[in-house]
Amino acid sequence: MRVLLLSLALLLVACEGEQTKAVVPPSAQQVTLAVSKMTCSTCGPTVRKALQAVPGVYKAVVDVEGGTATVYYDPALADSEALAKATTYAGYPSKVM
Repeated sequence: MRVLLLSLALLLVACEGEQTKAVVPPSAQQVTLAVSKMTCSTCGPTVRKALQAVPGVYKAVVDVEGGTATVYYDPALADSEALAKATTYAGYPSKVM
């Protein structure tokens, strides 16, 4: 059981590191969402993956403690409404700050 928990923890840390690898072009828009219901360490990766599944998203940085997600995206492919819907469908309602 401990091995499983340690493996899961390492996987989560590895996944968190992925959010810093994205290349964000200068033309990208940035928006910060206030995200509710984030209460544990798995919430951040879940919200980040939901945002990154939206076409046009370059990078999503989630702050679980602060209850925010900062998203860099192509405005020709995505908008803040689509981003808020993505987190809401994942179980974490959000709105633009």
